Amino acid sequence: MQRGERISQILVALATIALVALPVVAATFGSTYAVTLATRLLIYGMVAVSLDLIIGYGGLISFGHAAYFGLGGYTVAILAFQLAEGVPIFGYDGTNEALVAWPLAMLVSGLAALVFGALSLRTSGAYFIMITLAFAQMVYYVFVALKYYGGDDGLAMARRNTLGGARIVDPQIFYYICLGLLAAVIFLVGRFTRSRFGMVLTGARMNERRMAALGFSVMRYRLVAFVIAGMIAGLGGALWANLARFVSPDMMAWTKSGEFMVMVILGGLGSLFGPVLGAAAFILVESTLSELTEYWQVLFGPVVVLIALFAPRGLWGWLTVRRRGA
Repeated sequence: MQRGERISQILVALATIALVALPVVAATFGSTYAVTLATRLLIYGMVAVSLDLIIGYGGLISFGHAAYFGLGGYTVAILAFQLAEGVPIFGYDGTNEALVAWPLAMLVSGLAALVFGALSLRTSGAYFIMITLAFAQMVYYVFVALKYYGGDDGLAMARRNTLGGARIVDPQIFYYICLGLLAAVIFLVGRFTRSRFGMVLTGARMNERRMAALGFSVMRYRLVAFVIAGMIAGLGGALWANLARFVSPDMMAWTKSGEFMVMVILGGLGSLFGPVLGAAAFILVESTLSELTEYWQVLFGPVVVLIALFAPRGLWGWLTVRRRGA
């Protein structure tokens, strides 16, 4: 086993222990904010992992990933709203049950990714970036115009979803649910990337013509990755709606897509745990600098530039590769 792999395993083990113990330590010191902040980290980390699947492994720079995040959140919020109003949607009653609402959120986001991906993947380069951005902005303005669901003021949720009929009121319980789902997402994405599917996806990123000459349908593999990434982002949106108990079109704005992209770049492209580390770095720096000034982005910009200059493989690459002189 190479030294870099050993370092990676040690870092993952330490991070796992810290994340599992965090709510207990926070409760000891009476800090509920730490649990909320860490839950946000887990949710954003999940979305960043999904984006890295198509950027880091597939080489597809999507600037509209927030659309699937927002669709997942709105699906959960709208189902809860329709239940509270007693008005069926598409002939079905609304629901507040997570085992129904969260899979539906993933389904809606996955269908949107299927449609947008089928059209966007016919292009490449800057055209692909602009088309994904255009689709995301279309979704954004659709929800701004939906005044019945709050328009640009957003839509509040009276309470979190229930899980198996039980209310998820305790922040610690919700935290561990998010942690378990993040672990499941990392495991599944890891299996994907190490399988034949992942090898073809990576090969297409490196040399699309060669993979096509070998008989692989590059378009289909990329579209499947696009849909999987969209579904995971939709799940992240559903969790975020439960955390904030509020959704708004800002969840789908191009700036939110930019934030997710920064998280992936900060952590390291094509690294399974890098996006989670990037999400943690982004959220911690944001929460720290925002206490100093409302223009925290001005201070955060140079931090990103320094990381890009001195850690081109991202923070995860700097921690695991740089030390062995690779």
